[in-house]
Amino acid sequence: MASDQGGSEDEPPSLLWGQDPVFSAYARLYVKDILQMKESLQVPGIYFYKNHPLFQVDVLGTVVYRREREDFYCYGVDDSTGVINCLCWKDEKWRDDGDSVKRGGSGGVFNVEEQLRKLRETQRSSCMLEIGDLLRVRGSLKTSREQREIMASSFYKVSDPVMDVQIARMLEIPQLYRDCYDKPFQALGSEVEASTTDAGGHPNFQSLLGQSVRILKKFLKEKEVAKFRPYDVEYLLHPLIQWPPRNTASGQEVTSAGPSFSTQVKNLLKETLKILQSEGEIFRKVLSPDELYNVTEQDKDLLAAIRDMIREDSKREKYAEKGCHVLHILSSVRQKYSRNLSREALEVALKFLECNSDIISTMDSHYTVL
Repeated sequence: MASDQGGSEDEPPSLLWGQDPVFSAYARLYVKDILQMKESLQVPGIYFYKNHPLFQVDVLGTVVYRREREDFYCYGVDDSTGVINCLCWKDEKWRDDGDSVKRGGSGGVFNVEEQLRKLRETQRSSCMLEIGDLLRVRGSLKTSREQREIMASSFYKVSDPVMDVQIARMLEIPQLYRDCYDKPFQALGSEVEASTTDAGGHPNFQSLLGQSVRILKKFLKEKEVAKFRPYDVEYLLHPLIQWPPRNTASGQEVTSAGPSFSTQVKNLLKETLKILQSEGEIFRKVLSPDELYNVTEQDKDLLAAIRDMIREDSKREKYAEKGCHVLHILSSVRQKYSRNLSREALEVALKFLECNSDIISTMDSHYTVL
């Protein structure tokens, strides 16, 4: 539960995150730790508690403030260690007028519609909370305008008159910290990868790959690179590969079995670019022999095409209420901009536009303009 969650150099390579059970679970962390977690430099939207990657949390706390909008509720949830903002979308069926269900039939006859109406009212009341109510919320983490918040996938009011639910939670979480969260994540083969060298004293490839991904991401972000070719960034990886030893007497390089220095660099760069593509950080607009890569967040034409497409289609009756689904956006942008655009690259672009308040997600995988 320490506030120091570790630096970016402690991040395991993203290819290994799936080995950590915390990554695919809803982490039951204290709100204080959720607010202090560092965001990954490898994949936006992923956060680290110590060296555990996670993006979903499970929080139980008291509602200390409440704001209602047309499409969602905004609750401030306090678990006694901190307060976090929770965005809870309204269910469409709650908007139906309860009077639309006729209450006909005699009192002695079982009325299915009447019972359905009562069930709907019960469900609705369980998700309409007031200040002081106990709320349990599960969802994904998001940073908007430098504020950490939870995009709820499920939430409900907890009835806890004798506080047995809260007491059970207070006993459970410290045990989870001791048994899981505070123990370092060690991927398979971590005995060898614990250092950056293998048994022969040479750099471990997985360790080099993680370093090269971070180096390229940092370079592309700091220099605001929009397009590049592999040979433009190859030199950045040279410090990661050991140069062949030299004969001190003759000054000649000593030939050794194994790939040459240039081959090692090219192989490392090739795998690094594959990872960046799989994460959507870069993409190839046109599959040409010169291997020109576009940086997703710096591609102004791509961002404009997505923004304009969502703006135009949101005016159509079909998308006016929910907004445009991500698959519809992907299909349209592929037709108008690039057939090679991946869904991962599109999601990176959508997140970038949302962080800049150009668009907003109305519900899961749906977007519209502000």
